[in-house]
Amino acid sequence: MSLLTTGSWKLCRNQNKRNKTILFYFNILKCASPVVLINLQCPTTQLCVSKCPDRFATYIDVQASYRYRPDQWNYFKQYCKPGFNNPRKSVAQVLRDEDCPSMIIPSRPFLKRCFPDFSTKNGVLTVANQTTFKDGRGKTRNVTDLREAANGINNVLDARSVGMKIFEDYAISWYWILIGLFIAMIVSLLFLVLLRFTAGVLFWIFIFGVIGIIGYGTWHCYWEYDHLKGIPGSDLTVYDIGFQTDFRVYLQLRQTWLAFMIILCVVEIIIILMLIFLRNRIRIAIALLKEGSRAIGYIMSTLFYPIVTFILIAICISYWAVTAVFLATSGEPVYKVMANQTLCKYANLTCDPETFNTTNVTKLCPGAQCTFAFYGGESLYHKYIFIFQLANAFVFLWLVNFAIALGQCTLAGAFASYYWASRKPADIPLWPLFSSFGRAIRYHTGSLAFGALILAIVQLIRVVLEYLDHKLKGTQNSFTRFLLCCLKCCFWCLEKFLKFINRNAYIMIAIYGKNFCTSAKEAFFLLMRNVVRVAVLDKVTDFLLFLGKILVAGGVGVLAFFFFTQRIPVFAQEAPALNYYWVPLLTVIIGSYLVAHGFFSVYAMCVDTLFLCFCEDLERNDGSTAKPYFMSASLHRILGKKELSPKKAIG
Repeated sequence: MSLLTTGSWKLCRNQNKRNKTILFYFNILKCASPVVLINLQCPTTQLCVSKCPDRFATYIDVQASYRYRPDQWNYFKQYCKPGFNNPRKSVAQVLRDEDCPSMIIPSRPFLKRCFPDFSTKNGVLTVANQTTFKDGRGKTRNVTDLREAANGINNVLDARSVGMKIFEDYAISWYWILIGLFIAMIVSLLFLVLLRFTAGVLFWIFIFGVIGIIGYGTWHCYWEYDHLKGIPGSDLTVYDIGFQTDFRVYLQLRQTWLAFMIILCVVEIIIILMLIFLRNRIRIAIALLKEGSRAIGYIMSTLFYPIVTFILIAICISYWAVTAVFLATSGEPVYKVMANQTLCKYANLTCDPETFNTTNVTKLCPGAQCTFAFYGGESLYHKYIFIFQLANAFVFLWLVNFAIALGQCTLAGAFASYYWASRKPADIPLWPLFSSFGRAIRYHTGSLAFGALILAIVQLIRVVLEYLDHKLKGTQNSFTRFLLCCLKCCFWCLEKFLKFINRNAYIMIAIYGKNFCTSAKEAFFLLMRNVVRVAVLDKVTDFLLFLGKILVAGGVGVLAFFFFTQRIPVFAQEAPALNYYWVPLLTVIIGSYLVAHGFFSVYAMCVDTLFLCFCEDLERNDGSTAKPYFMSASLHRILGKKELSPKKAIG
């Protein structure tokens, strides 16, 4: 019989030759302890057996009947430690040294482990038709305690089993996942190319689809309103019935459907009027989207710049994680006594793991363990460790925002060189992305760092507010909750506003090379002078890019689903045998969405840059021979100009 000590990760796989492949727990009741979830191990002695117990028995009873019932001892000792055969040893010493279990209960093998043989009799949980049992320590307990212990083991088994199966699935399907992500990259590229020709079609399909859906909703509300005519109680008002928790009651009122119909009619009219009065600006937005696809077609290297940003952010995360771990572990390890008995006076006291077994704690508190608690100390440094962690988080936020700012400024500079080129693509610089990156590093580092600093401060305040909200949860009064909620909302809005301002400030920095504050001011007022165009372009761009992300992720996800479930006959033999097909499937879907987001973020930056250049072009030039426009012919036609004047180069 092979013994598995407490905390061991081994199972009874090496005992196949001895036919002892089932794991038996000395005291399964300890498996209900919270230690199980912490250590992923039941804190009791475990050993391998050939079969599970089939009866109730305690060591006390077996020892007392040893002289005239030796057969009971012969059966019981197979669940003791290997080689133990001393039934005359005192009960206290046996339980202290864990030579034998204090009890055995009828069990059956499940997942190669002995679990209590539960059954239900007249709705009552039983084990071998009994609702109580002796725990071998002088107490009679209910079998529901065994169920809690079994649930604790199941949680550990589930966590381990699922984790191992997921790891196995990744190990045999990782290259197929990479293939799926590569397909997502190709589809994203194709979508951006097709967007040049289909942007207008996609937008108008969406608009007319929304109009049609709202129109159908209006008709349905009228049908419900007319259908309820004459039905008793349908003419009551909402005021008459008051507030009802079952909202289906309101759907039985004609007044409800009348209100819905009026609301939908108003929304329909607003959308139609917006299309009529904003049709020219919508055409400009669609033309800018097509122009963005054309610009990316000339500067294809920009599509792969997100890889640089990803690497920089990964370095920032690694720096933050390593520093945080060093700070968290920069102290002496503190060990504490963990005992399952609530009456143990040594519980939660500090201990020394090297000398713990020689103390009296294990004798006075059977089953007690000296476990690691945390790293700590009493020095001034350890008292302010939280401040250091906060500073580390602030530096992390600053560096991440700087990496993002560098990417935005680099892309803006590359796309601006496309817009302000007199002859496209002849006058575009040879290496526009590389040149823009060099300018951003050489001339604009301070401005980018300053913009990232402002945003990092606001984000750190939000982190602190979330921390306070978490710490004060359950103890705060209504006013405190209201105040924290307002502060969190305000700083969330401020962060969104600063991200919008910073993004456009970086574009102006890339175009003119001015400092952050001047660029932010000029970008803000330029956008305010074109606020309607900004709103229209933002919504059109958001819709098309969101549609693209969903199409890419959904399309690749459907393909991955049919592949991993072996529903594609051609590749049925190639598909790996998986424990959970949803593991690589979800990875491919989420990864495809992130890949599409990376490509489309470049596209969004391109459109934003071209829009600011377009607005600046309209204010600086008038289309005359002396001041020709730099915009494309399609944008020029939308503005109502008959012909495009010869362009001049910007000095």
